Amino acid sequence: MNIQWYPGHMTKTRRMITEQLRNVDAVCEILDARIPVSSRNPDVDELTAGKPRLVVLNRVDQADRPATDSWAAWFRAQGHAVLLCDAKSGAGTAKFAAAVRELLADKLRAYAEKGQTGRVVRVMVLGIPNVGKSTFINRVAGRKTARTEDRPGVTRSKQWVPIDRGLELLDTPGILWPKFEDQSVGLNLAYTGAVKDDILDVETLGCHLMAYLGARYPNALLTGYRLSGLPEREEGENDIAYGYRLLEAAGRKRGFLISGGEVDTERMAKILLDEFRAGKLGRFTLEMLEE
Repeated sequence: MNIQWYPGHMTKTRRMITEQLRNVDAVCEILDARIPVSSRNPDVDELTAGKPRLVVLNRVDQADRPATDSWAAWFRAQGHAVLLCDAKSGAGTAKFAAAVRELLADKLRAYAEKGQTGRVVRVMVLGIPNVGKSTFINRVAGRKTARTEDRPGVTRSKQWVPIDRGLELLDTPGILWPKFEDQSVGLNLAYTGAVKDDILDVETLGCHLMAYLGARYPNALLTGYRLSGLPEREEGENDIAYGYRLLEAAGRKRGFLISGGEVDTERMAKILLDEFRAGKLGRFTLEMLEE
């Protein structure tokens, strides 16, 4: 699958980020803890060079905790501050303001020495589409200030959001990059809903995800779809072929049958993606640090 989605407004967002960077003290980069590499826009390092960085690993409730801890340690080793949270429930978001002030402790101390105590700290919030930026900002602000929907591309313009008397956030639209060099990156973004489903072949995407879960998290499929066992992968069988057989097995168990007793695999693929994104099948990390 050649997955690409780069609407025109993302070019505008790149320009806006560059223009606004001089107005902020730090950058907060929101990542999906399930795909901490694929959900990082490789352009962000260049766009925000020189600014202190707080990496927020969001949706930790849906990711493997040991894997998340490993990634958190890795990001800290790169010189970034790290915050683990689940913006949807609010877990961890209350630590944000303190994490920002700790990150900027030297700058705040310098302000104080100049008699600028109480100067407002401004932080730019960046992330790919549908990674949970607006939900995170609403949680940190304690009120609904940013529009949220469970689909990518909702935020289209910048917005300053006051958090307290000394902290403001700049909400920015989600930004991808023009071309995914690695197919696995495009797949991971599609699994988690960072690209629009209507540009995808959902059945093929479901096959890929089924094949991955069958290889890495077989017990989740056995439990989630009440299967007595998974079909053996045949020698030389590719992901699509094997994933299709898994879709058939799960769809048959769910009773998704059409004329002739065939399984409605497209319906099953949509259900699989919905349940994966909602965390109903368990906790998964699709990118491991050791890989």
